[in-house]
Amino acid sequence: MSGARRERLNDDQRLIVSTIEGLASKFGESYWHRLDKEGNYPDEFVAEMGRLGMAALPIPKEYGGAGYGLREASLVLEEINAAGGNAQPFHGQYYLSFMVARFASESWKERYLPGLASGKLRLQTFALTEPEAGSESTKIKTSAVKKNGKYLIRGHKIFISRLEHTDLAVLAARTTPLKDAARKTEGISLFLVEVKASKGLDIRKIETMFNSQTYEVFIDGLEVPEENLIGEEGQGFRYILGVLNPERILLASECIGDARWFIQKSVAYANTRVVFDRKIGSNQGVQFPIADTYAKMIAAEKVRWSAAEMYDDGAEDKSVGELANISKYLASECSWQAANVAMDVYGGSGLATANHIERKFREARLYRVAPVPQNLVLAYIAQSVLGLPRSY
Repeated sequence: MSGARRERLNDDQRLIVSTIEGLASKFGESYWHRLDKEGNYPDEFVAEMGRLGMAALPIPKEYGGAGYGLREASLVLEEINAAGGNAQPFHGQYYLSFMVARFASESWKERYLPGLASGKLRLQTFALTEPEAGSESTKIKTSAVKKNGKYLIRGHKIFISRLEHTDLAVLAARTTPLKDAARKTEGISLFLVEVKASKGLDIRKIETMFNSQTYEVFIDGLEVPEENLIGEEGQGFRYILGVLNPERILLASECIGDARWFIQKSVAYANTRVVFDRKIGSNQGVQFPIADTYAKMIAAEKVRWSAAEMYDDGAEDKSVGELANISKYLASECSWQAANVAMDVYGGSGLATANHIERKFREARLYRVAPVPQNLVLAYIAQSVLGLPRSY
């Protein structure tokens, strides 16, 4: 992080940044390269984050957490990616922590939040997406039927992250079938699932273009206690909307971190690589794309920070939504541009796994399509911000 950007942070925020920078020196690029090659989850890194108190960051103090907001959480994710790592596990843990702290029952919070704060429990998975209901979440078909103080859940989920590596997951299911719901947004409920203690989950790993721990899940006979219902039955879609803003902002933070990493790599290589008796960084054809990406990164970063400030200050969801979605759009566009610029600067060397460019290149591509594609963000801005007619 540049000196100018660090200066605007308060003492606690600077300490968080310094802590992650120190952690990055222990878990360097070679660590993430090995995990990518082996397809393994970063167990050691996640455990160390817990030991350092990073898991407790967004959890209220009365449950053993640090009580920090979205600004501090976004700094953590940005710095992990800016050091060449992959912050996905804590992306899930942070936005789901915001969800449960806001909507879960008091008994639920007392039971689980202290374990999350201490790092003894992981909450890193949101089981929402289905084969026939990707971005159109209201069309999920997974059902939950209440009987004898429990919910019996059956269904099929896909592209579910980190399910084999989490203790707790939030699962979305219909307690009212879509055909019987007064509105399509009604009848969806959210449940907390104790993954390792549950029966009725057939978990199958999906091989993807980068190391992501992504799964398809067949659910048959999963029983969830009534007390593990999050909030009110049938109101889950409202709770989902309540965490879309922090999710977008956290995702933007990861993309900003990636952009920083690609830009740093590009500058370093352009300052050392000599072709035709001159450093390639002296050529405007190399300089301008790097500078253009940097300018866009700074713009995305400022929108992200403003969005996080608004969320932390309690602004209404719609007001935060404008900047949250714009920050996600700008940051993911910027990180993908930065990835391509780095590939161009490195030339053939960018394809060599030892330089790490190709690994981060593969990782950066995800954020233009997930968890929300760019065109849906533009549709949101067009319709909800600019007042244009709905297109779907």
